[in-house]
Amino acid sequence: MARDAIVPEEFAKKFATEKDTPYARWVRSEGLDIIGAHYVANLRTVALKPWARRGGSGVYLNHDASRTSNDCYVCEIPAGEKLAPQRQLFEEMIYVLTGLGSTTVWNDAGQRITFEWKAGSLFAIPLNAWHQHFNGSGREPARYVAVTNGPAVINLYEDVEFVFNTKYDFKSRFSGEPDYFSNKGEQKGLLLQTNFVSDAVNLPLISAKERGAGGGHIRFNMARGSMNSHISQFPIGTYKKAHAHGPGAHVIVLSGEGYSLMWPEGDEPRRYDWQVGTMIVPPNMWFHQHFNTGTAPARYLAFKHEATSIRNEQGVPKAWISRRMGGDQIDYVDEKPEIRKLFTEALAKHDLKPRMEEAYRAELAESASKAA
Repeated sequence: MARDAIVPEEFAKKFATEKDTPYARWVRSEGLDIIGAHYVANLRTVALKPWARRGGSGVYLNHDASRTSNDCYVCEIPAGEKLAPQRQLFEEMIYVLTGLGSTTVWNDAGQRITFEWKAGSLFAIPLNAWHQHFNGSGREPARYVAVTNGPAVINLYEDVEFVFNTKYDFKSRFSGEPDYFSNKGEQKGLLLQTNFVSDAVNLPLISAKERGAGGGHIRFNMARGSMNSHISQFPIGTYKKAHAHGPGAHVIVLSGEGYSLMWPEGDEPRRYDWQVGTMIVPPNMWFHQHFNTGTAPARYLAFKHEATSIRNEQGVPKAWISRRMGGDQIDYVDEKPEIRKLFTEALAKHDLKPRMEEAYRAELAESASKAA
């Protein structure tokens, strides 16, 4: 039985005016589209429209389930050009899809720093700091994808002038430190506190056996913000455990090829094939599961708002905890037999076989230990 909670159109119309938020109206005023999709085949080639105010081109990619918490947009800077300076009272995390260039960040106190980036770089804009992006190539455009918590802020104040033109320096977030965007950070468990990652595709990760199949993981706190993100990687011939969490996680494939399954509880899984540049946005509390069917390790970046992470009293995300223990992660032993059959068939197309036996055995051994 499907659990999408879709109601008759006559019923839905009673709430139609509440769907048209100040945020949605602002995006329209920018002259841009909002593509309401939870799957984008390739962010590097998705169609854009001229964005006059910024001086580039762009599109917003926001599933309805996440539009009130955080958003996503793709922006392209023409060859040899720059975007207009901007500041905003919301947070922003950026991943560079193609090209190279630089960004200058400054505040009203006159502190100014510039750093360079390239395809694969990851960074965050400090809250309400002025910033301007420059394309470093005279021949090729540069394109990036960004996730912000703009919807909540714009809907709260409903005053664009206030959101984009308030003169105030959050000095605890940024005060012009010369090394603010240096490629460094402080590691605390799985969490890396940093403001800039020069190469997210090759960043060393930490073992995360709890997610299954011997994968690696790292989490980020960037620009001292409230939003968060993480990178996960899993080996050839393996797949992650299925799990569910709140809305707004934007999963961007950095390397490898494969597919993901997504489904609301009680429904049948739906398949979404991916490659480098694909983005998947799991709707609220839909189970989702990622499968590596290629000939290299698969890695993805997830941009999200903290509200996505439903945690237990110890602060552990329930998406990391087995459903047998009250969490929102499905153990391998509890998944449907069709899951393994589909994975085996997909690997066979590349003359590969599953490498999951060790992960299955480790889960069984852990279950037996807990039972004892």
